[in-house]
Amino acid sequence: MIRFIGEYNVKVDDKGRLIFPAAFKGIMPAEGDMRLVIRKENFSDCLEMFTYSEWERQSEKVLSRLNPAFNEKHAKFWRAYMHNCAIVEPDAKLGRISIPKKLLEMIGVTKEVVFSGNDYKIEIWAKENYESSIISNEDFISIAGSLSETI
Repeated sequence: MIRFIGEYNVKVDDKGRLIFPAAFKGIMPAEGDMRLVIRKENFSDCLEMFTYSEWERQSEKVLSRLNPAFNEKHAKFWRAYMHNCAIVEPDAKLGRISIPKKLLEMIGVTKEVVFSGNDYKIEIWAKENYESSIISNEDFISIAGSLSETI
């Protein structure tokens, strides 16, 4: 499994393309599948990006808890879950990716984004919104303390 770590600021070019960070591209398999799946994150104004194989794992986990063939609510949930997903692939020459304009608009991107490695996925944030998404040090310490009680 690929683990993404680090934060990288990237400018959006005139055609709406972004350079996929070299550090992330460098850990992808050189001759392997370079497809990436992007979707709107459920709880934050960011996009989440998965390798195609990780996307298969994550979506299978969700689908295994549903019965969309016989439960209308499950069918509607699955449709919404799959809505606004896109497959992108960095071009071989410069590593540019084209994220659908609709997805970038959903998270408020204008000129610059932050690619933030989040272990098995990458989050893509409008630069203006990224810093405000991070919890305070006090909240981090509080959550860490409550987690230590359960370990």
